[in-house]
Amino acid sequence: MAFNRHAKNMVGNVYGPGISHVGSYQVSCRPYITGSSGLAAGQEAQHKFPAVSRSITVINHANTALRVHFNNTGSGRVVDGLHYIELDSDEDSITMNVRAKEIWISSADDGGSNRVYRVVAELTTIRTEEMYAMTGSGLTD
Repeated sequence: MAFNRHAKNMVGNVYGPGISHVGSYQVSCRPYITGSSGLAAGQEAQHKFPAVSRSITVINHANTALRVHFNNTGSGRVVDGLHYIELDSDEDSITMNVRAKEIWISSADDGGSNRVYRVVAELTTIRTEEMYAMTGSGLTD
């Protein structure tokens, strides 16, 4: 049997979870569920995940509109650039297969009642520090 001088290097190339690690998105993820029943008109809430997401679902539980976006409304043109998804009725929802470390929920300043919603995410084992800032075209520009 011949000696393979590259075998040690091949064994040493063990890759762990990271932002570009495909396996981190293919395995079953950790569940994460939160929500609010107190988001007043004209307010916004930030939901920071303890790990990078694979999938995020937001469910509206009221007949008042919610906006779902990846940056706060003061970042660039989130509202006037229409860089959000609106959920405008009870049980209206959106599921996005995206990697993110946070999501923002806001409401129009329409004088309506408190917004009620739920955020459900599938979390990978990737640390949030590895996630890049989600800005630019379609997000803040």
